[in-house]
Amino acid sequence: MAKDRTPVSGRGGNAGRSGTTAKGRTRPVPNVVTPQRPWGLIVAAVVVAVFAAAVLTYAVVKVNAANADKVTSPDQIAGVKSYDYPAGQQHVDTAVDYAQSPPVGGPHAPPPGWADCTGTVYTVDIRHENAVHSLEHGAVWITYNPDKVSQSDIDTLAKLVENKSGRMLSPYAGLDSPISVQSWGHQLKLDSAGDKRIKQFADFFTLNNKYTPEPGASCENPDFIAHPLLAGQAGAAVGSGATPSAAPTSSAP
Repeated sequence: MAKDRTPVSGRGGNAGRSGTTAKGRTRPVPNVVTPQRPWGLIVAAVVVAVFAAAVLTYAVVKVNAANADKVTSPDQIAGVKSYDYPAGQQHVDTAVDYAQSPPVGGPHAPPPGWADCTGTVYTVDIRHENAVHSLEHGAVWITYNPDKVSQSDIDTLAKLVENKSGRMLSPYAGLDSPISVQSWGHQLKLDSAGDKRIKQFADFFTLNNKYTPEPGASCENPDFIAHPLLAGQAGAAVGSGATPSAAPTSSAP
């Protein structure tokens, strides 16, 4: 007698397919965990990127501003006058009657009689023949009329000279303008210490080999700093003990 092969309900392979256990309990659906975005890191990265962009933009703006006033030729500085003084000018111990005032070239004091021009701020009207020797070495000489500028103006000019090799500053009695800037063969006269052309002139001509008769010559002369020779004073050995005059006082408002 044949056996009944019909599967018993609830048993066999179909039970697993229905998701129901043998006792009729439903299996729990597993929880699906959605990965969380690292918002903290994302925000930090954005902040860093924005900051970097701001710093870069600021740097570009500063560079562009600095280059805006940069010149590549004397012709780009309004008011500059040029004079022809070839290299090899005569060395003299006597006073020189210069064609320009302040002088920008010509005969001058013999070595080692150049005025120190290592960012030197003089409070006396230094001997012009010594200053011209410094111009021959590539220095820029900023002068001012102490009767036409204020102490604040002098301080402004000093900031363009201090710690700048190849530059010197001094008062110049009887100067026909408040301020005059000289290099070898070039001169610029101005009315204001805040005129941007002073810096343009100094930046362009200081130790510029193209406009320097003796490129690479020294600007150092500590003896002249200690004992500066004065305008109108007879030539003397540098370091001879010449006593500087009192610091000039300005009568300008």
